[in-house]
Amino acid sequence: MPRLEPRPEPSRAMMLASPLLAALAMLATGSLLFLFLGQEPLHAFYVYFIKPASTAYGVGELLLKATPLILCGVGLAIGFRADVHNIGADGQLTMGAIAAGCVALYFDGVQAHWVLPLMLLAGALGGMAWAAIPALLRTRFNTSEILVSLMLVYIAYLLLSYLVHGPLRDPAGYNFPQSKMFGESATLPLLVEGLRVNAALPLSLLCVLGAWFFCKHTFAGYRMRIGGMAPAAALYAGFSAPKNVWLAFLVSGALAGIAGVGEVAGPLGQLQPSVSPGYGFAAIIVAYVGRLHPVGVLLASLLMSLLYIGGESAQIELQLPSAITGLFQGLLLFYLLAADLFIHYRFKPRQRALTNPAEIPA
Repeated sequence: MPRLEPRPEPSRAMMLASPLLAALAMLATGSLLFLFLGQEPLHAFYVYFIKPASTAYGVGELLLKATPLILCGVGLAIGFRADVHNIGADGQLTMGAIAAGCVALYFDGVQAHWVLPLMLLAGALGGMAWAAIPALLRTRFNTSEILVSLMLVYIAYLLLSYLVHGPLRDPAGYNFPQSKMFGESATLPLLVEGLRVNAALPLSLLCVLGAWFFCKHTFAGYRMRIGGMAPAAALYAGFSAPKNVWLAFLVSGALAGIAGVGEVAGPLGQLQPSVSPGYGFAAIIVAYVGRLHPVGVLLASLLMSLLYIGGESAQIELQLPSAITGLFQGLLLFYLLAADLFIHYRFKPRQRALTNPAEIPA
């Protein structure tokens, strides 16, 4: 049977080309999928990928859904560069939304400019506090940050459900599990009248710029990159692995928490049983499709956002199931991992063992 053999260091062009190849393979598989579902592929692709962004409102929705993906994706990419795998961004987003929602409800009726900045601060701290748990367990007890951060996601979901069904439920909300609507001072201003895209978008772009500067021009960013690429060399140079773990989790947790604020202070305007359709998990795909580079994450977020709104358009016009969105996301990640496998490794036939003494060379 063939075996995998590492290739020489792949070129930058090959690494940048692999997301494009993965997207093309996703589209090719999507064509077959639409045929099996009884849809004409060209029309289905138009409905899924072009029509949703063909109007000003559609572009606004594209940018709206891209915003939390940018924030979560940038934070995860910084951690992945250091080989720190935070899988719990959706839980940190949820905790950021809870913290910001508590601030908004506590100061309900207060018309002041400091309410919204206080919500952003509370959201960032909420996400950081939730991310600090797997960081502490990883550095103190050497637990798997993947498992811990993932399990904490569902604890955050249950905590949000408890709050909106109990202490934070709107007493005038006809027993629906949701909080009161936030006041005007606790909601993000809209960028364009008539569209839902809000001030969280320019904030996310500032985070992309800040992440690029951090990774490119700071010693901490250099230390994290070396720690991920060559742990032995980083240890020999005296770089602290626990510092990398803490910094990666706190940064990604803060950005995910801010993304949660953008949801509850933006399109939702209140706390609900669910504040995210899975942005934290989709951001993992975004980070890898963007090659762990802040600008790449920005572009990958737009693609993933298009998959979200395209899936909604396909449900309405083509009567396709909602799972079509997750299917396309999974295909994109699968083909990206497959492309990376062939970039970093090659198949080499396994040599046949010599069992006949006559075949043994003298």
